[in-house]
Amino acid sequence: MQHTLTTASASSDVPIIAPVETPLQPLSAARNVAVDAYRGLVMVLMMAEVLRLAAVAQAHPGNWFWAFLGYNQTHVEWAGCSLHDMIQPSFSFLVGVALPYSIASRLRKGGTFGKMFAHALWRSLILIALGIFLRSIGQDRTYFTFEDTLTQIGLGYPFLFLLGFRSARWQWGVFGAILFGYWLAWALYPLPGPGFDYAAVQVPPHWPHNFSGFAAHWNKNSNLGNVFDQWFLNLFPRSKPFVANEGGYLTLSFIPTLGTMILGLVAGRWLRAYAPRIPMKRFVAGGGIGVAAGLLLHFTGICPVVKRIWTPSWTLFSGGICFLFLAAFSWIIDVKQRRKWAFPLVVVGMNSIAAYLIAHLFEDFITSSFRIHLGDQPFLILGPSLYPLLLGSAVLITYWLILLWMYRRKLFLKI
Repeated sequence: MQHTLTTASASSDVPIIAPVETPLQPLSAARNVAVDAYRGLVMVLMMAEVLRLAAVAQAHPGNWFWAFLGYNQTHVEWAGCSLHDMIQPSFSFLVGVALPYSIASRLRKGGTFGKMFAHALWRSLILIALGIFLRSIGQDRTYFTFEDTLTQIGLGYPFLFLLGFRSARWQWGVFGAILFGYWLAWALYPLPGPGFDYAAVQVPPHWPHNFSGFAAHWNKNSNLGNVFDQWFLNLFPRSKPFVANEGGYLTLSFIPTLGTMILGLVAGRWLRAYAPRIPMKRFVAGGGIGVAAGLLLHFTGICPVVKRIWTPSWTLFSGGICFLFLAAFSWIIDVKQRRKWAFPLVVVGMNSIAAYLIAHLFEDFITSSFRIHLGDQPFLILGPSLYPLLLGSAVLITYWLILLWMYRRKLFLKI
């Protein structure tokens, strides 16, 4: 995963027709602060799970403010989207944005395709292994699962790397083939019969989110992806046979996730082609088209928008939102030249792998340390209902201070 994104700063838009860009053309420039800030926001949203806003909302029934915050810090149960659901697609999208700069930088330093591809394979294996390691924490043995953000990116990264050396026509062609082929495979897979035992695949009784009609091909744990996992995941040693993922997540989601990364790759190429200006019109147009296409597929019943199984319509919808996020950050930071406010996000965004590990490995240690040395009273000052928020805020600030310490000492964890 590239964490040294570079492009010249921008101050204005350009015509929609871009100059012809050579994908491997070396480019030497400063870091793209907008991309760092966007990545920082994504990681802060992930780390901010410690605020436990959903628990606070439950303690304040009927309060629209806490209900809104709680909703947007949890994943929707099936169809739809919350702000929290945008963490993984944004992270995947930004991997694609970084790739053109990574390739150009390595070529400028004398890298060859063979060495670079070997490094891409190594990076892929590290991401997969790291994802499995983090998912295995608290288990009695290695927990082989491949739906985690890092493993999903790792599975698709070698293919993304190869596409980084191809033309825009190739990239769009592969993107279309991935989405259509994946949709067709699911659409052709037989629907479960009337006597199908949903409880046996961990779907709760009276599950309210099952689709009817053609859209039923994308119901929870009664789909092509779960059948694949019942075969694939049981090839690995397990405490008990795999039947279904409780959340409905799937290994095969790495295929449409690759589509999300390709959209980021396209965005990264546009940034390089237009530098030092920002292709704002393209970002906004790409965002609008993606969101509209995803919603159209959803409401016509052709393919519902479901993040947990990463439907092709979700790739389009979430990818469109990613374009709009990138446009917003670029407009504020590069066009309007308002950068100082972004510093807290940049601190996190420039060390995203470290932030990911801190959030997964340090929470219990930091939380228990506060309780041991300060007790619970400082976090009860606003009452028991806000206790999770105050304690979580202290943990989140500690995360950021660790990353600030690393930032000032130029300690950036890279893979």
